[in-house]
Amino acid sequence: MAARKKTGRRHPLASAALLIIGLVAAGGASVAVGSVANAEPAPAAHTQATAAEGEALFRANCASCHGIDAEGTPNGVSLIGVGAASVDFQVMTGRMPMAFQGPQALQRDPQFTQEQSDAMGAYIASLAPGPAVPSEEQLDTSVVDEEGVANGAELFRINCAMCHNVAGAGGALTEGKFAPHLRDIDAAHIYEAMLTGPQNMPVFNDQNISPDEKREIIAYLHYLDENPSVGGFDLGSLGPVSEGLFIWIFGLGGIVAVTVWLTSKPN
Repeated sequence: MAARKKTGRRHPLASAALLIIGLVAAGGASVAVGSVANAEPAPAAHTQATAAEGEALFRANCASCHGIDAEGTPNGVSLIGVGAASVDFQVMTGRMPMAFQGPQALQRDPQFTQEQSDAMGAYIASLAPGPAVPSEEQLDTSVVDEEGVANGAELFRINCAMCHNVAGAGGALTEGKFAPHLRDIDAAHIYEAMLTGPQNMPVFNDQNISPDEKREIIAYLHYLDENPSVGGFDLGSLGPVSEGLFIWIFGLGGIVAVTVWLTSKPN
């Protein structure tokens, strides 16, 4: 039987198959390029760089008290799990690093920039999960109406006034410690204090006081900042102690002065 002669003709579907393969390959390449372009590696690299910078800052300035790996020492508590919120509060209120050992850290001008504090916060947050720095939405008190301010005042009286005074003027505690005043305090630091419970303060997590309720408390404290005492001179808003002292010194002192003046007059 004679061999079949090759004609060189393609199968009718060959061109269509090649066209489909080409389109699929081109589409796959386009998707791959788009995925690479949209992967946004910069934020991940930035986060790693920030944490690395924070680690260097931490080991140079904080490790002597808190340990080389933030595990704590006899002179400083462990920072594992405290989160970036605690770092931002302690560093940006100037409480850390402490100026000297004492019953509690005192507020002063911060020793680091906000960027440096954020870097150290990123490093501490990388060690273990912890409270994050509050968002702008959580701190936006412009959305709180008068009813919300009133609710914030009630929440403050129930949860905070026994230490900070109903007017946020602060108060004395035991062993040389004290609750600081809450006048003209940054909203982020008020929120972070509730979230992390610095020093003698209890922790008010989102199960105790919700984010909306925290914002209402902040709105109430800002209301106090903007509205001076309607009763006149507030005497430091320290309640019966300062009021009684005022009466004792000036009231009784005035009575004694008038009595002396009257008895000194000739008959």
